[in-house]
Amino acid sequence: MVPADEGGGLMRADLLVEPVAGLDEVLAVVDAFDRTLVGGLLRPHPTQAGALSELAAAVAGTPLAGRVAEAAEKAAAGTASEDHLVALAAARTALLGAAHDALVARADEATGRVLGEEAQAVPVGEGEPVPNLLIAARTWLADLARAGWQGIDHDLIADSAPVVFAMLPDPTLRRLATLLDGFSAELAASCPGATLERIPLRRWADLWSRALLSTQARVDAGPAIGTATGRLLPLGVDVQEHTTAAQAQVHAVFEPADGGPPRLVRASVSVPKPDTIVGVGVWQLLRPHLSLLTATGEGRAMDLTDMPITTEGDLIWDDAHARSGEPADAFVTARVALPTAVAAPTAPLDRHPTRISIPVFLEGYAVTEDGAPALALAGGHHVPLDVDRIPAAGPLTPEAVATSTACIGLLRWDAGAFRIQPLAVETTVKKKTVALHAGAWAGGTTDKLGVKAEKAGTEAVAALRERAGKLLRK
Repeated sequence: MVPADEGGGLMRADLLVEPVAGLDEVLAVVDAFDRTLVGGLLRPHPTQAGALSELAAAVAGTPLAGRVAEAAEKAAAGTASEDHLVALAAARTALLGAAHDALVARADEATGRVLGEEAQAVPVGEGEPVPNLLIAARTWLADLARAGWQGIDHDLIADSAPVVFAMLPDPTLRRLATLLDGFSAELAASCPGATLERIPLRRWADLWSRALLSTQARVDAGPAIGTATGRLLPLGVDVQEHTTAAQAQVHAVFEPADGGPPRLVRASVSVPKPDTIVGVGVWQLLRPHLSLLTATGEGRAMDLTDMPITTEGDLIWDDAHARSGEPADAFVTARVALPTAVAAPTAPLDRHPTRISIPVFLEGYAVTEDGAPALALAGGHHVPLDVDRIPAAGPLTPEAVATSTACIGLLRWDAGAFRIQPLAVETTVKKKTVALHAGAWAGGTTDKLGVKAEKAGTEAVAALRERAGKLLRK
């Protein structure tokens, strides 16, 4: 590996494979609590009471101690109120937040990354009333916890529909509405719960606890918003595609015009999509909403003027504040600017191990295929490669990663280990070094394979728009 102070990425690869003290114990407590939600908290079993006691003990030295101890006692007796369930969700979230912080600290030590100052919360007026829709959402989530995953049925899930429908028109409630809508859809597809052979315990408990806490009038009700003026240098695009939605997140280095230190930032766009639009076709849905995708695909920087940005490093993209800049090679950015870029802090509710995605640059490695692909780094250490995250909407492939000599990627934590998700690689084709990017086709392409796939996507989008137009005219 090339040391960070010489333009490389990982300084201490050994730290990424060493155990993190206390992590397994924390996750075991979380897993035990998640299992209590299987049978529900209406008539708890003694084993559920034990798990609730462990959760309370795990936060005994924190400001949550008293409220969680009372909540665990009431839940074990089957008499937990909505406020008690909120306290249990808060304890679970706090433990996963602690796990997140420990893993990020380990990753920062390994990469030499510098973390920015902690974000300042936007205060909420004391005694501010909670909207009735939030109360209704909290009641439905409490009913879920009492019924348990094995007790869900279509009638229970249907109770969320009026709440979601009423929330969607309100921009301040739309994020929670979207979360509840997706969560209820997953549960509806699994009804009746009594027949489930496999339950996604961690995922459903994550969604439940995040939604429940989002119904509270919180101190950090929203991120502090500032503005960014300077040059944006894209590193790569992380594409996530699901049956009914797609998201593109551009990771970049921002160089402030005032000469301040470079910063790691992100810009994201999410769109709903029909299940017939897949692969390259998703760019046609995403591209109109984020001009940065075109610049990234063309390998260009962007000049920003007063672009809104949160303290967590998320650009609230507005084309009126951006214009296309000069050519900018992502690998030059990774070698020169990335090692000195300051990372933004993480918002409290976003502190979760699965949310870790740290841009890194690596070279001087070998790719091994012993069971699963991994990067063999200095000192004989192996860090797994997450090639399953490579999207079909670009020229980057697992085969290209296997023959690569340099990689821009995201350092993630999944399935109990740090992993590298490739965003772009340098590899040799016909004795020439070429760069392959996951987001290379974001702004369009002349690549034969890409052109063919784009054409198919265009036809599918056009057909769907025509059908939608006919329905609207009726």
